[in-house]
Amino acid sequence: MWTHNEESQGRITPIQALYYLKEGNHRFVNNLKVNRNLLKQVNQTSDGQFPVATILSCIDSRTSAELIFDQGLGDIFSIRIAGNVLNDDILGSMEYACGVAGSKIIVVLGHTKCGAVISACDNFEMGHITGLLQKLKPAIRNERTIKVNRNGSNTAFVNEVSAINVHMTLSEVRNRSNILRKLEDDGKILMVGALYNVETGEVTFYDDHLSNTILNTEFLKKEIEK
Repeated sequence: MWTHNEESQGRITPIQALYYLKEGNHRFVNNLKVNRNLLKQVNQTSDGQFPVATILSCIDSRTSAELIFDQGLGDIFSIRIAGNVLNDDILGSMEYACGVAGSKIIVVLGHTKCGAVISACDNFEMGHITGLLQKLKPAIRNERTIKVNRNGSNTAFVNEVSAINVHMTLSEVRNRSNILRKLEDDGKILMVGALYNVETGEVTFYDDHLSNTILNTEFLKKEIEK
């Protein structure tokens, strides 16, 4: 399969970019994949890159965005950090990806059974890990549905915290970056949250800024066929 160039990136709308990610995950879950000549894609991207998506995900070895969305070389900007938390450098990377390089969608991607979230729930401390895990504490405090066993051994609690962390991180992106917020307000990018299930391989998309209709795959398919 070909890789994106400046022309194809320019034609893609943010909604189309979301559809491509959803379709890619559908292929992944069904053990299908687009036939790609990766060496050819190396050659095609040697003079430049034109990714259509920017994905902030965890460093967890099971959550490679290129694999779970069935994307090739040059298709996405992949930003990875334990717990998919946010800092100034990551925010700057997002601003570059969308404001300079033309990416059409930002996805904050958490996942179930996240080791970073488990560690934060258990108040783990060690070296620089301690400071990183502090960024997950607000999500823990904002989880109010589970009253007992609020620790890393409770998978339901961990997964709820992971989902809340996605929402809070996305909100933080909007609040801290005037550049990205304006791009979103102008309809030039989408910003969505998502959670990857490490047991099924399925990605669930959600965000308060998007209606359920927009997140519906059939609606997205009709939109890109217009």
